[in-house]
Order: sequence, then C-alpha cells, then structure tokens
Amino acid sequence: MEPLTEQEIRSAFVNCTKGEAKRLSVPRDLADRPWDDLDYLGWRDPQAHDRAYLVTVVGDRPTALALRSPGPASWQRRRSMCSMCLTAHTGGVSLMVAPKAGRARERGNSVGAYICSDLSCSLYVRGKKDAGVGARPQESLTLEEKIERTVANVAAFIAKVTA
Repeated sequence: MEPLTEQEIRSAFVNCTKGEAKRLSVPRDLADRPWDDLDYLGWRDPQAHDRAYLVTVVGDRPTALALRSPGPASWQRRRSMCSMCLTAHTGGVSLMVAPKAGRARERGNSVGAYICSDLSCSLYVRGKKDAGVGARPQESLTLEEKIERTVANVAAFIAKVTA
C-alpha cells in the first residue's frame, strides 16, 4: 500500500459525514507505519475504544470505513478467527460493525465482520506479528496467495458497506 496523508484519509470515508471524518482521530505516526507490509491501514480511536477505522485502496482511490466495536464479551475469551486474514486469536477478534453508506446509513443499516481487534491483519499474514501458537492454520497457499485472499476479503466487506 502506498503511504497516505491525513487529508487523503479524511476525504476517503464513505460511511460517515464530512464533519464526522473531520473530527475523527487519525494516527499521528503515519510516516512511521510499515506501508510496504500493509494491505489496509487500520487503527482504533485512542479517545473512544469502541471506534475503529479502516482505509485501503479500492480501484485506484483510497476508501475508508468508520467502524464500531462493542466492548469485550465473555465469548471473547475463546479462540475465534478473523474473517479477513483467517488468524485465530484468544480474545483478539472483535465484531466490527460499519454503518452502510448513503441512504442505507440514514435508515440505520449496517454490516459486520469479525476482524483482528488490533486491525493488524496484514502483519499477521506476513508473519511480522505473532498471535500465538496455532494462530495461523497450515495452508498450502503461498504468501502472495494469502495476501490476495486478505485483500479480497477486505474488498468484499467494503463492497457490502457501499452496496
């Protein structure tokens, strides 16, 4: 993924108003992010832990989603699998809910997916971050194929939000 500026990120949101995008918390360390290893940029809002954000490039333009994640529940102590990168975590996967874009958002419609709580799918897939023993299933896929699958899963989630 190519590095993005704060302004590019703010203007890429498809499921919140311009005012909400202007007020949300963008990471201050954008220059220090491992952009070459990212399929998407994801972060949690440090002032509101139930908010998270995801930005990726769809086609040739950045697309960003505002997400909500409820607080930890008792089931999160069990091992569960991220639907984007297929990494299993004990307590490290959260239901992330995105309001749909456009008129569907006004009616309160949303789409959810189970995603790594720290939004570091790209790093788990590449082995740059470890989720513990048994976190990554044995597969015959190459690294490139695993990356393509993660990118496709993220794109499918974004397509559901923007449909």
